[in-house]
Amino acid sequence: MAGGPWAGDPGRLARRLVEVLGDRGRVRTGLSDRQQHGRDLTVHPPHDPDVVVYPESTSEVRAVLRLAAQERVPVVPFGAGSSLEGHVIPVHGGISLDLTRMDAVLALDPVGRVARVQPGLTRSRFNAYLAREGLFFPVDPGADATLGGMAATNASGTNALRYGAMKHQVLGLEVVLAGGRVVRTGTLARGTGTAAALGGTACTGTGRDAATGVTGDIATGADGTRGAGEAVAGPNAALPGWDLTPLFVGSEGTLGVITTLEVRVYPLPEAVVAARVVFPVLEAAARAAVEVARRCPSATRIELLDERTLAAVNAYRGTAYPERPTLFLEWSGMPAAVEADAARGRQACEAYGGTGFVMERDPAGRDRLWDARHHAGLAVTAVAPGRKKLSTDVCVPLSQLPAAIRHARATVDALGFAAGIVAHAGDGNFHVLFAIDPSDPDELRRARQASAAIVRDALARGGTCTGEHGVGLGKRDYLRDQHGPAVAVMAALKALLDPLGILNPGKVLPET
Repeated sequence: MAGGPWAGDPGRLARRLVEVLGDRGRVRTGLSDRQQHGRDLTVHPPHDPDVVVYPESTSEVRAVLRLAAQERVPVVPFGAGSSLEGHVIPVHGGISLDLTRMDAVLALDPVGRVARVQPGLTRSRFNAYLAREGLFFPVDPGADATLGGMAATNASGTNALRYGAMKHQVLGLEVVLAGGRVVRTGTLARGTGTAAALGGTACTGTGRDAATGVTGDIATGADGTRGAGEAVAGPNAALPGWDLTPLFVGSEGTLGVITTLEVRVYPLPEAVVAARVVFPVLEAAARAAVEVARRCPSATRIELLDERTLAAVNAYRGTAYPERPTLFLEWSGMPAAVEADAARGRQACEAYGGTGFVMERDPAGRDRLWDARHHAGLAVTAVAPGRKKLSTDVCVPLSQLPAAIRHARATVDALGFAAGIVAHAGDGNFHVLFAIDPSDPDELRRARQASAAIVRDALARGGTCTGEHGVGLGKRDYLRDQHGPAVAVMAALKALLDPLGILNPGKVLPET
């Protein structure tokens, strides 16, 4: 499979998949289904799968992967399709494994603050479910992504300053390997006691229990799925052997297919204050962001939008934001601490020339304030019909953020682009958003030249080529620059877990 596109018989493959699933309606070969699963919103060229399959349980995923191994056919997991580096594009054809029907909350322990979920559950539906218990899941990549996709790419987003990325939230996984073997990783309870009451809560969603195929209380199934009373170690307890959870989080579907996740959940904060403040120049906004992060322990979000991005948002949303570099800020926690930090944050911003400070405390006002940030990525291409997005995703040490952003702006300006800059400024992650004409090879070449220069600068500052989007197709060439000989270790792990090379081929690892 590693040698190139799959050259088998799609009709025969579809018939065999129908036999495996016993449901013709969940095996699709129509052009519209295949096209939907063969592209994303970026400049990466589309490539349709031969078949789209909709499993509803771990056992069905297992059966599909067994068949795929027999037929030597590639398998590409698919969730919301919102990733930005071509992860879901089946560049070698084969099977697109759409996991959106596996979308249940299998169990929730509100005391231990742990939930067990299926990979097709979206972030918004999960949070709507958790809100009834006074809880929430903090990772917010902007798009309404699925939790499986978020884990596969190690997504982070606007709350990364306080809560980190998906790797900090995933306690355990159920993963189906390339040959159909199921492995379980990680921990649940917070000490050395028996498992928290994950089997006794009401569940939601249309997906089915990974072992029994039934939504409801978790029972130990034939393939060994954890049961309600089964003792397991916890995230703060000693874990015997090697913890494999971090290996699969961020592996982008190249090492296995995630079918269940055990994740942390958090109490809704007592107080939340959001603010918006405008700056005269971009670097001043970046310096203020660093200072707010330093001075405000309750800061949850520190987001930066430059004037070009806000101009696109105004055109897209019909809003009237000042088209100047702007910080969007949020503090959460106990009321007194939040108010004190909001005051300190305002002082820090004013010291760098920040003006027009707008503060919101009620949920509706905060939602209005954050509207610009949530639509920034879409706005850049929505106001330029026919163009596709190419986004950088570097992350640098926070102290290096102002200089890195200054370098990025100079780079894109020198190459003739009016590209916007958006930053999760609180943790040093920023994106340069190019709107590219995919039919213009020179423009694409120059954008990639700019992107490469920005990545090299970030690596020189001790940063990374990807802060949250993952590697996918677009950043494979940078992997050796960042990891050097460690890439060979990654390739050896890939060969061990996927010797036929059928799991999302062409992604992550650079060409040999």
